[in-house]
Amino acid sequence: MGTLATSCLHEPTIQPWSTRIQAFQSFTMAHPHLITARDQLMNAIHEVPPNSLILVLGPTGVGKTTLRTKIEQLLASELLPTLLDDRGRFPVVSVECIAPESGCFNWRDHFRRLLIQMEEPLVDYKINPQAPVRIGDRVTRFMPSARAVGAEYHHAVERALAFRRPVAILVDEAQHLARVGSGRRLSDQLDVIKSLANRTKTVHVLIGTYELLAFRNLSAQLSRRSIDIHFPRYRADSASDLKAFRSIVKSFEQQLPLVRPPDLLNDWQYLYERTIGCVGVLKDWLTRALVSASKRNAESLSRKDLESHALSVAQCDKMLSEAIEGESTLVESPAERDRLRARLGLGRSENADQAEGVIAPRQNQRRPGQRTPVRDAVGVPHYATAGIL
Repeated sequence: MGTLATSCLHEPTIQPWSTRIQAFQSFTMAHPHLITARDQLMNAIHEVPPNSLILVLGPTGVGKTTLRTKIEQLLASELLPTLLDDRGRFPVVSVECIAPESGCFNWRDHFRRLLIQMEEPLVDYKINPQAPVRIGDRVTRFMPSARAVGAEYHHAVERALAFRRPVAILVDEAQHLARVGSGRRLSDQLDVIKSLANRTKTVHVLIGTYELLAFRNLSAQLSRRSIDIHFPRYRADSASDLKAFRSIVKSFEQQLPLVRPPDLLNDWQYLYERTIGCVGVLKDWLTRALVSASKRNAESLSRKDLESHALSVAQCDKMLSEAIEGESTLVESPAERDRLRARLGLGRSENADQAEGVIAPRQNQRRPGQRTPVRDAVGVPHYATAGIL
């Protein structure tokens, strides 16, 4: 189900613990939900107009950062022949949104990080249309970082993207864009991304938790130019999901760099309980337990090791609540479709009409010989008081 970049786990007792732990951390697994999200995202990047927005949504710890890394590798591989002839071009620009300290997202810092990711020289002295400077036969416009504002960095990013011409810009932890200060609207935040995508003709992929749902359908124009890709967790009410999750647990069990691999499959229900079906949470959990085992040079992991590094019930309950709320929002109900059709003047959907034409089965059917429920007489019969008996 997955491959490991190094071969040090074949002889775990020979390698030092630091190398063994690093090898386990670099291990990535091509599990079903990851493969589906990867294929959907790659197809969307190639098929949508170049000024589109793609929202990749999923619960925390599901593996979205692993997905981003895989997309970076695939885009670089596809564009490799072109990159050999055009050394200034980038296949993809990838950046992580940093959570704001003041409660409002810092666009100036975000644009500066984009410039650094594009390896722009003199990031702190980028092009400024207000300050022309002649150097020889060329007119160059610089700006000092100490007084640079977000708009100036915005222009510098646009010029850098025009030169680098990436296929897409990947923005991880994009839910932090929803942090707005007083007096600002949420739509203003996304207008910045939309403007950058439109002016540079570059697909922007926003990867984040279900908090990104706040950006859906903020305007008709945004709805037309954006698509959603759901990267879900493995659910316990799906037999195929549970089968895949057990297979994932088995793969992690085989890749743990220990003298005696633990029987994780025997505890798969406990592992599911404390990860709510998220592979990233599971890997982080096993990594913490592995680091703890390395400090005492243990040969294997016990159930006690797992319990001591598991997320609490309260933490898991919070994660599950957010996941269920996000999953329910992404499901289109028949009532919503009927409401849309009614506003369009199309009437109710065919499925709704057919559902009403089906006669519901009787709920009060009784087995043969079972009496009909009636009220029994109470008190002493009249003939008994008359002395007949």
